[in-house]
Amino acid sequence: MHATPETIERTLDRVLLEVQKPGRYIGGEYNSVDKDWNDVAFHTAFAFPDLYDLGMSNLGWMILYDIINKQPDMFADRVFSPWTDMEAVMRREGLPLYGLNSKRPIAEFDLLGISLPYEQLYTNVLNMFDLAGMPVRAADRDERYPVVIAGGHACYNPEPMANFIDAFAIGEGEDIIFDVAQTLKAMRGASREEQMHALAQIEGVYVPRFYEASYHADGTIQAVTPTVPDVPRVVRKRIVPVLPPPFTKFLVPHVDTVHNRAPIEIMRGCTRGCRFCHAGMVTRPVRERSVDEIIAAADEIVRNTGFEELSLLSLSSSDYTHVMDLVKRIGSEFPQRGLSVSLPSLRIESVSVDLMDALKDSRRGGFTFAPEAATEHMRDIINKSVPDSQLLSTAHEVYSRGWLTIKLYFMIGHPSETLEDVQSIVDLAKAVLAEGRKIHGKKATVNVGVSTFVPKPHTPFEWVPLDTLNQIRAKQDLLKRGLRGNGLNLRWNKPEETMLEAYLSRGDRRLGSVIERAWQLGTKFDAWQELHNQSAWEQAFAENGLEMDFYTHRPRSTDEIFPWDHIDIAVKKSFLVQDYEMSQVGETRVDCRNQCFACGILPKFRDTRMETPADAWQCPPVMPRHMRGKKAEDMIPLTALN
Repeated sequence: MHATPETIERTLDRVLLEVQKPGRYIGGEYNSVDKDWNDVAFHTAFAFPDLYDLGMSNLGWMILYDIINKQPDMFADRVFSPWTDMEAVMRREGLPLYGLNSKRPIAEFDLLGISLPYEQLYTNVLNMFDLAGMPVRAADRDERYPVVIAGGHACYNPEPMANFIDAFAIGEGEDIIFDVAQTLKAMRGASREEQMHALAQIEGVYVPRFYEASYHADGTIQAVTPTVPDVPRVVRKRIVPVLPPPFTKFLVPHVDTVHNRAPIEIMRGCTRGCRFCHAGMVTRPVRERSVDEIIAAADEIVRNTGFEELSLLSLSSSDYTHVMDLVKRIGSEFPQRGLSVSLPSLRIESVSVDLMDALKDSRRGGFTFAPEAATEHMRDIINKSVPDSQLLSTAHEVYSRGWLTIKLYFMIGHPSETLEDVQSIVDLAKAVLAEGRKIHGKKATVNVGVSTFVPKPHTPFEWVPLDTLNQIRAKQDLLKRGLRGNGLNLRWNKPEETMLEAYLSRGDRRLGSVIERAWQLGTKFDAWQELHNQSAWEQAFAENGLEMDFYTHRPRSTDEIFPWDHIDIAVKKSFLVQDYEMSQVGETRVDCRNQCFACGILPKFRDTRMETPADAWQCPPVMPRHMRGKKAEDMIPLTALN
């Protein structure tokens, strides 16, 4: 029987008490948008392929949701992955995946926009297609089904999901989503092939059906080339020249979410150049919002939502040009509202402690730093240079100003790392704890979080092999032995989960069949430890004649073609190669706000920004004649990067 909003509502009334947290599935949140379906010409569903509890904290889809719903002739709804209990009920009742507010089946929408911030969501995407009654492969969906477009950080290597997604939004989606919606609205009644040709003409849109991958005998990529003449050979990311006004009308969720607060993006991009950091490379250049705009947005958010906590988002909050002025303004303009403000991603500097003090955080909970590596030599390799003395003096300041807990985040598996480097994590954590004990005695604690480094696409470390399972386990065992005792707490991730992230993020188009088979074998919610199914993934690889090690542990030469090389992040590969070679001798680069290293973003951004005021962006306007540790003649000429 065809599902209608009325039949879906009746079914929900009957079955929701069978599942935990029914509030995940009812819609109608305060500030959510509802429009008469028949009064608008174009219908979009934004999907976050994980639990409502996580998805409702994601800023990305909210911005796009707001953009579409501001158009009088368009409507945007939302959908999240149902948890296993709700999925069982839906399959039993024949209840299709539906928009939370409209209660319309997802298959009836014109556009399905999927957020993919991390690779472990891939099987959930296929599961959502299946629950919606849609074929999982894009080639099997014609114009009777919604066009599927995916965006987010995991889409900078779109190839593993190329079999399933109609089009990928490469780069920043604020302009792309409007262009896509307008194009599809104008093409109502056209064939799917005609729709795809039109989308492929939009800057920043990659339509994988029009590209073909060829391979060498050893399995490496020979080329990824267009199969039709009217699509670009290389798809360049879309850059928003000036950040649009912040989103302020947040939906107030029905259940507690993982981050029960409202985020304001104060700055986009980062100039620190950490070599492991995918986000830092793909979000260049830096663009900042003004203090006045942020304060006005905070006031609107409080009035619109009643949230009592704001999070000032950026990749490196301490680098926001006017950060101290911003913090003081927040303190002076919201004194009576009981507003709590978090400032994540702080540098290991005394100014960070001053900032947190200025926020007047009376709770004095944990203070978080991310050294990433525990020796100065390793921090030089990853280009996150912080002297040990600075880290310990900052820790002393944190404890002396009332904090009882410091949280330290490290990665193991960095290039050329030894067990002695891992032992240094233990030694450094104990040294930080000793600073706390001087002030607070046994009340002082240090929480250590350790993840395993995954070499990500579009970074200077994309040529580096991942540690083997045995190497990871040996390093984790060392940490477990060393970080014991009162005041020390250790958290780590399972090595098998690291492997999953690695081969999904570094995979080519052949991985699509592996993903589909793993889903058929029951994998979903792969980011959830209790549901991770390693044996299913191993079986899926074996059945498709592929080896995990090919994607994870194999070193790459600098002339190898990667599956993602036809995706242009506007940072040149020659720059990444040079940075990789510098890492091998422990050579660092300073913050490129102070010195341009000709990464390639400047000429690309100059083309994009056109008449953008100079104070809205921070990329250096000229290239200096030298860089740290290099002679002037060793610099990459700017003309070579155009």
